Amino acid sequence: MKLIIGNRNYSSWSLRGWLAVRQSGLHCEEQVLPMYGPGWDAEKRSNPELAPSQGRVPVLWDGDAVVWDSLAILDYLADKVGRDRFWPKPDDARALARSMVAEMHSGFGALRNDCPMNVRRKVTRFRASEAVKADVLRIVTLWAEARSRFGQGGPFLFGTFSAADIAFAPVVTRLQTYGIKVPGFAEAYMQAVLEHDWMQQWLAAAEAEEWVIASNEVPGA
Repeated sequence: MKLIIGNRNYSSWSLRGWLAVRQSGLHCEEQVLPMYGPGWDAEKRSNPELAPSQGRVPVLWDGDAVVWDSLAILDYLADKVGRDRFWPKPDDARALARSMVAEMHSGFGALRNDCPMNVRRKVTRFRASEAVKADVLRIVTLWAEARSRFGQGGPFLFGTFSAADIAFAPVVTRLQTYGIKVPGFAEAYMQAVLEHDWMQQWLAAAEAEEWVIASNEVPGA
């Protein structure tokens, strides 16, 4: 298998796809493409491995099979290794986890737009809009439900690391980057995600990158 991702510092969808591969336990080659650099448009047009996704990352190749979109990649890998590696076993827990992941995948536009992922930055003068505050409140409410109902087996949303944590990992980095305050239980959860070995690997690699996307370098750091 081969996973094509964008800049680790900026690409939230790439992080989700990369974590899904790690969660699967399957061996996978990795290729990082610097998005929106001088050669990005040409790369998208000329790279046949990006053609199925029309230049979007992440893209997972498994022989002749190609999967793009981070949630599709997660589901594809779960089909290969078994859903229990990604999802809680009890029906009620799995129902909540799937709903949370789907809502994260399709929603929270204000947080995405106003707080682009940038793990190298620490913004000290960020003022959240009412729409961002509403997104954060909804996210924290979901985290609280998962942790209170199903989080007894460990520090993550459903106890052990799962698809839900993969989906919300970029949110954790955004909340840290922009200094957005959350309740204590949410801070503890964020710390657990940031301290996970896979996240430490990703963050270290992001720090080592030299590429810069100017539109994501918001003022206020």
